[in-house]
Amino acid sequence: MYETILYKLQDGVLTLAFHRPDVLNAYNQQMGDELADALQRADTDDAVRTVVLTGTGRAFCVGQDLADRADLGAGTDLSASVRERYNPLIVRLQMMRKPIIAAVNGVAAGAGMSFALACDLRIASDRAKFTLAFSKIGLVPDSGASYFLPRLVGTGKAMELALTGEVISAQEAQAIGMVNRVVAAEELESVVEELATRLAKGPTFALGLTKRSIYHGSESDLFSALETEAKYQGLAGRSEDFHEGVQAFFAKRTPEFRGR
Repeated sequence: MYETILYKLQDGVLTLAFHRPDVLNAYNQQMGDELADALQRADTDDAVRTVVLTGTGRAFCVGQDLADRADLGAGTDLSASVRERYNPLIVRLQMMRKPIIAAVNGVAAGAGMSFALACDLRIASDRAKFTLAFSKIGLVPDSGASYFLPRLVGTGKAMELALTGEVISAQEAQAIGMVNRVVAAEELESVVEELATRLAKGPTFALGLTKRSIYHGSESDLFSALETEAKYQGLAGRSEDFHEGVQAFFAKRTPEFRGR
């Protein structure tokens, strides 16, 4: 169905992989269109309970394929490009009602790094590397990098990475709080699969509300966060999964959540 991404759904886990390995999964218009379509499908497909975003070959994604943009040069206005080609994807990743794990298998640069930051969790191979890279070609961070990075690593470190375009290892990314876990390259797939399967068996409806609650709470005052929690708890309490969870608790058995 797609040419620049791979789409694999198994046991509730949808794996989406950037698939232009000959150019380190550089992002072009076709990839953006296909990823947008795949994410929309995933968001509305009840069979999808968790999403894994990764890359094929040696890279996760190195950002914009400059060879795909014949219009680049002095005087080029990139505002429309960012608004139309990148921003909707970042919003879709954030607003999706299911957990999204970035399995960073290799280099994540520019917008590729931004895609990883927009996911809910980040598991990195010990061979992965990260760089914003924008400053190296005279641009500014986009695709949500200026929003996500300071929230993960603090303003000071985010400023350093943005201004210098420094390349950092997976280990340093974990040390500053940018990734959740670093694993050996040969174990990345199995570790992510285990985590994704665990989430896919969870109460999908409640996990979606949990995402919204945590993101809202990270930038709101206490009273607003408390009200949001109350609102979402009301919704979760009416779900089939909550009923199943209570029944399983009293029966002393493992709940079988359906994501409803």
